[in-house]
Amino acid sequence: MAAHMSPVELFKQADLVVKSVMIGLTLASIWTWAIIIGHTLKLRRVNRENERFEKDFWTVEDIDRFHHKRGGEELPAAKVFSAGIVEWRRSTGGKSVDKDGTRQRLMTAMHAAAGAEVDKLADRLNILATIGSVAPFVGLFGTVWGIMRSFTDIAGANNTSLAVVAPGIAEALFATAIGLFAAIPAVIAYNRMTHGINRIEARLLRFADSFHGTLSRELEVDG
Repeated sequence: MAAHMSPVELFKQADLVVKSVMIGLTLASIWTWAIIIGHTLKLRRVNRENERFEKDFWTVEDIDRFHHKRGGEELPAAKVFSAGIVEWRRSTGGKSVDKDGTRQRLMTAMHAAAGAEVDKLADRLNILATIGSVAPFVGLFGTVWGIMRSFTDIAGANNTSLAVVAPGIAEALFATAIGLFAAIPAVIAYNRMTHGINRIEARLLRFADSFHGTLSRELEVDG
């Protein structure tokens, strides 16, 4: 009986519908862990490199030279910085400068760049949310189907002993277990990564506001 209750045997004994549910949930679990590992490493790298970029930026004396050297880096902080520089050059390149308009455009450009970078970081996190919310119900569907099959076996065998119903019920519950195995890490990772991305967004906006203050003071000096 114990050998028949092993995960491999439960899968073999299941009918086509329950097998399809188990395979789908297993693939969803693998996909979930691939996203979790990939995004965890990515967020750590972005945090580390953003911190280094900001530290280097606040120690430079020539912003134009710094932009020429590091403005093209594929970092959220670098994108926000470049958006501010580009808008600064556009707004102050004419003979007359609208100070209030320049300040507003600088803020809009840098905040838009920060939002675009956050959207990139959040890419595929919706998959975790979908798996976390749908997988338990898919597993429940497999469970209901398996229990219905068990009742059919009871009626066919005209026997209500545990030996008749146990395999079907076990495979049905195994489908639910796989669904939870896929859903629980997805929900935890989604909440954790959303919190991490929110922290990155807050840091980008603080950097944008600080850089905006620097450029705003430069407008007063030029005036």
